[in-house]
Amino acid sequence: MSQACSRKLQTATREKLRRLNSLRGREVLPGEFWDVVAVTAVDGSQREAYELQIREKVERKELPVGVQYKVFSDPPGCKIGNGGSTLYALQHLNDIYGKALSNMRVLLIHAGGFSQRMPSASALGKIFMPLPLGNPIYQMLELKLAMYVDFPSQMKPGFLVTCADDIELYSIPEEERVSFDKPGFTALAHPSPLSVGTTHGVFVLEPRERSSYPEMENASCLCFLHKPSIDKMRDSEAVCTNQNGLFSMSDIEFVYTDSTYYMDFKTAKSLLNLLNELGPLNCEIDAYGDFLQALGPKATMEYTKNTANVTKEESGLVEIRQKIFHLLKGTPLNVILLNNSKFYHIGTTSEYLFHLTEDEAFRGELDLLSSAFSVNANENFSGCCIMYSVLDPSCSVEAGSVVEYSRLETGVSVGGGSIISSCWVSPGLCVPAGAFMHTLCVTHQKQISFVTVFFGIEDNLKQSVASPTYLEELKLFGLDLAKCLSHWGMENERLRFSGDASSCSLWNACLFPVCSEQQSSFSASLRMLQAILSGSTSPPPRDAALMSMQDCLQRKNLEEMLKLKRRLHHDINIQLGM
Repeated sequence: MSQACSRKLQTATREKLRRLNSLRGREVLPGEFWDVVAVTAVDGSQREAYELQIREKVERKELPVGVQYKVFSDPPGCKIGNGGSTLYALQHLNDIYGKALSNMRVLLIHAGGFSQRMPSASALGKIFMPLPLGNPIYQMLELKLAMYVDFPSQMKPGFLVTCADDIELYSIPEEERVSFDKPGFTALAHPSPLSVGTTHGVFVLEPRERSSYPEMENASCLCFLHKPSIDKMRDSEAVCTNQNGLFSMSDIEFVYTDSTYYMDFKTAKSLLNLLNELGPLNCEIDAYGDFLQALGPKATMEYTKNTANVTKEESGLVEIRQKIFHLLKGTPLNVILLNNSKFYHIGTTSEYLFHLTEDEAFRGELDLLSSAFSVNANENFSGCCIMYSVLDPSCSVEAGSVVEYSRLETGVSVGGGSIISSCWVSPGLCVPAGAFMHTLCVTHQKQISFVTVFFGIEDNLKQSVASPTYLEELKLFGLDLAKCLSHWGMENERLRFSGDASSCSLWNACLFPVCSEQQSSFSASLRMLQAILSGSTSPPPRDAALMSMQDCLQRKNLEEMLKLKRRLHHDINIQLGM
């Protein structure tokens, strides 16, 4: 991207942040902001966690006031995907508002799921991940509201659908606006390398000769491809040629990829009728792949039988896709091409570290700080990110690391490329490089207790094996899990896995000791981590129960976790003299 384009992106983003800041804690006027901000959750427990945090944010004047904030959980049973969540959210909204819904502008944020690739967000939710900007400090929820702050006033009644872990930055000419005023669907589109197109949705537009690319233009979409191969993009004529230097691209060839989309009330009503016809869902539906692939004059039913991108193939999926196709066929798919834009995904530990500590473009575009709402984040912390934390002046944190919601005492050192989240680190402790450490508050035997989970930043918590016999296939910090057990004086056969016994993974392996205090919890887990890295032996504390990450979520003590955060907030305010 050219410097001029980058400056435009930075200026546009600053203005959006300024506008949201002017609305935080203030009663919004009719038509000035969203009528409803709806957030989806995976189950009742997550819904309660989200509702409690949103209530606190409103009370602390961190969000605009006078907006209806709603959280809707998926029904119990099988996974229904973000498409199923969309349908159920529409049903909930219709039940609450009835006919009034036809005049409302709704932002629908998909935030359900257990964040297995970003476990520090598992308990409280990825929509509440902190970001080093704003006063009070922003979380993803505020950033989403800021990025779309211009939309409600330029939008007919309907629904804007987005996800909790991505960020779209864009600039457009001062006299223009992104408008959602056409029937059917209207999607934002971003120029992207072909390699990015293979993991996103890709828009196929009318072929045309180009001499230049304005910052924003409206187009009609012939059809939508979901995670296509490069050959499929070429065969479908989705590939564009950048001969004259597109604003945000250096590649000669590119495609337009998806992010957020709008649907008008009439279309949403049709989808609501479909849910009534289908009854309880028994499979995952994708709000992008299964809805948008039905749209456009060149859409065919071919995709309904393609299950290559489906996590778990269910028997009723093809039939449901075909019903969606017949329902939506002929519905327009309008596309707003944001030629000077960027799409960022922050859904994994690696992405979180990279964007907050290394990615100079992202940090510059959002004016991110190295230290936000923290005490004693001094010159010892170059190249890292400290948020919502209290550190002793003698601490050191190496480049590439993130410390959030934590207390680091005298002489603590944190190696590079690590994440320390919600931890209380005792004096003199050394956290190795590349470590993920996160303390959760749980209820164990009717007592408030603490568990600190630890993984390598690159560990795959989703990978599973059929039984403990194959433990060597599971890698913790690159080491066989069976070998790690030997360093802890534990035998393979005695390792317990929570939940489904036929699926053994780092996520449900009961490895982490339950302790009575936040500090002792961190120290016990750190000793176990250091043992496997040094080849020494360090068993878990005698008689300590062991939990998995899955256990911790099922037994999390949400009120106590938020109480600890409030106490941290109070201490930081006092030490900063606020």
